Amino acid sequence: MCKQMARMDVARLTRRPRHLDWVDGRASNLPIVAVRCRDARELDRNVDAVNILYHCIPLSLRCQHWCYTSLMTSSAYHHGNLKQALVSAGLEILSEQGLEGLSLRNVARRVGVSHTAPYNHFSDKQSLLAAISTAGHEQLYRTLSETYEKCRHSSPEVMLEIAWSYVQFALADPGRFQLMFSGALEEERDHPEYVEISRKNIALLEEIIAFCQTEGQLAKGKVEIVAVRLWSLVHGFAYLMLENQFPGEYMQDQNPKELLRAAIA
Repeated sequence: MCKQMARMDVARLTRRPRHLDWVDGRASNLPIVAVRCRDARELDRNVDAVNILYHCIPLSLRCQHWCYTSLMTSSAYHHGNLKQALVSAGLEILSEQGLEGLSLRNVARRVGVSHTAPYNHFSDKQSLLAAISTAGHEQLYRTLSETYEKCRHSSPEVMLEIAWSYVQFALADPGRFQLMFSGALEEERDHPEYVEISRKNIALLEEIIAFCQTEGQLAKGKVEIVAVRLWSLVHGFAYLMLENQFPGEYMQDQNPKELLRAAIA
C-alpha cells in the first residue's frame, strides 16, 4: 500500500465533504484524505488496499478518478482481508437470499467497495463460489475433526456423534451447506484449494470409519463402500430436515438425534 500511495497525489481536506457526513446511516468522524489516481485501473487497485467510499463519490469526481478514503486502521479492507470480507459477505447473502441473490456486484455493495474491486480477487462469480465453498468445507473439516477428537476415546457411538455434528452444521447455515453440495461450482478442478479440502474431508470420514470398525462400533467392510452408505444417509437426513420434508407424524414427540441413531444403526 505504501508504494501505491507514493505514486499518488494525496491531500488532506480541511473540511469533510457534505456527501460523506453519513456512511451507511452511521456518523463518521474519521479524517478524510482525497486521493487522485492516475486512471480508473489504479483507483480499483486501491479499493483493494483500503476501504474506498467509492459509492459515496459524485459522478463528476469519479470521472476525474478522484476518490475519498477514510483513514482507517484495523477495520480497513486492505491487502489480506478484503478477500475474506468478500467471502463473508457472500455467506451472508447466501443465508438471506440464496444462490439467486449472490453476485460480485451484490457482494461489493455489502462490503462497501467499488463494484469492480472484487475482480482483484475473483475473476468471475464461479471463483467467488469456489472461495465460499472452500471456506465452508474448511469449517466442516474443523467441526468434524473437533467432534472426533472430543469423543473418540470417550463415546461408544463415535459415528453417531459425527453424524449429528454434520446435521448441526447443515442446520446452522442452510445457504452455505446447500451451496457446498449444489453443483453450482461447474469446474471444480479449476480450483485446487477446493479440491484439496474436499479430499481432506473424505479422508477424515474414511479415518473415522476405520476407527469405528476397529473399535467394534461399525461392521467390517470396505471403507469406501461404508463411507458412501453413511454419507448418503446422513446427508439425506440433514437435507430433509433443512427442507422440513419429514412427515409430521414421523417427527412428533421424537428426538431428531434418536431418529438419526436408528437410521445409521
